[in-house]
Amino acid sequence: MKGECREEEGLGPKPAAPQQPTEEEEALIEFHRSYRDLFQFFCNNTTIHGAIRLVCSKHNRMKTAFWAVLWLCAFIMMYWQFGQLFGEYFSYPVSLNINLNSDKLVFPAVTICTLNPYRYTQVKEELEELDRITEQTLYDLYKYNSSNTLGAHPRGRRDLREPWPHPLQRLRVPAPPSGARRARSAASSVQDNNPQVNRKDWKIGFQLCNQNKSDCFYQTYSSGVDAVREWYRFHYINILSRLPDTSLSSGEDMLDNFIFACRFNQASCNQANYSHFHHPMYGNCYTFNGKNNSNLWMSSMPGIKNGLSLTLRTEQNDFIPLLSTVTGARVMVHGQDEPAFMDDGGFNLRPGMETSISMRKEALDRLGGNYGDCTKNGSEVPVENLYRSKYTQQVCIRSCFQENMIKQCGCAYIFYPLPKNAEFCDYRKHNSWGYCYYKLQDAFSSDHLGCFTKCRKPCSVTSYQLSAGYSRWPSVTSQDWIFQMLSRQNNYTINNKRNGVAKLNIFFKELKYKTNSESPSVTMVTLLSNLGSQWSLWFGSSVLSVVEMAELIFDLLVITFLMLLRRFRSRYWSPGRGGRGAQEVASTPASSFPSHFCPHSTSLSSSLPGPAISPALTAPPPAYATLGPCPSPFSLAGAHSSAYTLGKP
Repeated sequence: MKGECREEEGLGPKPAAPQQPTEEEEALIEFHRSYRDLFQFFCNNTTIHGAIRLVCSKHNRMKTAFWAVLWLCAFIMMYWQFGQLFGEYFSYPVSLNINLNSDKLVFPAVTICTLNPYRYTQVKEELEELDRITEQTLYDLYKYNSSNTLGAHPRGRRDLREPWPHPLQRLRVPAPPSGARRARSAASSVQDNNPQVNRKDWKIGFQLCNQNKSDCFYQTYSSGVDAVREWYRFHYINILSRLPDTSLSSGEDMLDNFIFACRFNQASCNQANYSHFHHPMYGNCYTFNGKNNSNLWMSSMPGIKNGLSLTLRTEQNDFIPLLSTVTGARVMVHGQDEPAFMDDGGFNLRPGMETSISMRKEALDRLGGNYGDCTKNGSEVPVENLYRSKYTQQVCIRSCFQENMIKQCGCAYIFYPLPKNAEFCDYRKHNSWGYCYYKLQDAFSSDHLGCFTKCRKPCSVTSYQLSAGYSRWPSVTSQDWIFQMLSRQNNYTINNKRNGVAKLNIFFKELKYKTNSESPSVTMVTLLSNLGSQWSLWFGSSVLSVVEMAELIFDLLVITFLMLLRRFRSRYWSPGRGGRGAQEVASTPASSFPSHFCPHSTSLSSSLPGPAISPALTAPPPAYATLGPCPSPFSLAGAHSSAYTLGKP
């Protein structure tokens, strides 16, 4: 390329050889005199490909324009690619890594509930009035007479001891507009595979109002069963808040009367392997292998014989009839440090069946910080953990709802933990809490409370994938001796037979478990590698070429600064400023000038003999090409002397 450049330059007149700077003209720092010189020096000496073509083809304007456009397009494309790479890096993408491991596994915690909060004989006195008004409501709405409590002559709801708040009512559904009715009939005439028979144009619901009765709404249900159960549950919550203690009473059955047999890894369980808590809806719950367990269970082999096996009592002799409408038991598998949310992750066991549940463990590790909206322990989440357990998203969401419940309704929801200095809701003390609760539920579901935004996902999550299989237990041929053994050893009532027992097996399907972990998709090393690749693709250069570009920009700034300084000095020393400026300059002693002004030529010319010349004061131009010392006064004297000699007449 250099040879080609010399050939093109040889077409024109041969330029004069540059004069070598003398020792006096050399300096420590030198700059180019113009932008043109700087540009030519850069193009001739840079390592960036294609830049030298802008100088070598200066006598061919077509080539110069072509290479200038090509060089500019490459420059634009390169920095467009740079923008794409930086945008990808600052979007913080992640890659999902899947690892399969095989090792001994810690057996998860298993919580089992009885599906009956209290024995009906123990709370019958508190629920007597509620049961009577409920059965009277069933008679008024559906003409259903329950002879065990109402008798042959049921009394009306007005004959009770006190008026019952929020009565259950039958509400007529408003008729749809005529156009909608015609459209519905037209659609049904085309195809109606499930026609309505004896359809009633009314719903069941109860009215809820605010404190001053200015705003009311009906909580309605299309199914009478759902309406009665929800209405009964609403009043049951108020009665439950007045009970002194919701824990296990002294007269209530213990674990031995609920679980007939318990074995893990072919060894019998003991009291150190479980803990107890009471749920307002699911009753007595027992957690096996929880965080309070002294020695956590370990699974070294997969299979049904190396897991947890339970034989349960599922009798419903003393269930609350209007509240506990499901038979069996409620089971949930969860981590040791996680609370058991039976509503969310639990499932029911069917009586007379053997349920075998196989598990597979999965772990997920998310990246926090800029790579994902997750939290390690919930310390930065602005919601107080009411469960005093490991942080999970469900723990945070429920705590957030309880916090808003206390703030807006003035009382706490009984199904969630009770914070300090708060009390559970009861319409005798908080007569409009039901109105506030159902309104708050709508706001919570639509995320107007901000709970789903505040509660971030945990960075580390361990879950268990469950698959269940069912079989009849006991079989027809073996049920006689099994029921006889249960009756002799566990006081089981033989009359109930299959509907009173259930069997549960929980085990690991395999000891292999999957770990999903996130890693940064674009790291700083990857970014620098991609930037270098793009730079080499479009310019064919390296890191040192970047330094050359920085040097070019620095030189441009310095030359611009020197040109502005020259313009400022020429304006300051210009003779057009008037006689006053000339007098000021003439009256200034030579010793007061800075040394870099170098006013030797003027002083020497004024001291030379000769004819009188008009005293035109002019400032010598500053030496921009060097920052070295000023020329010697003797050389200046010689120059003036020669000039004067040539000018003699």
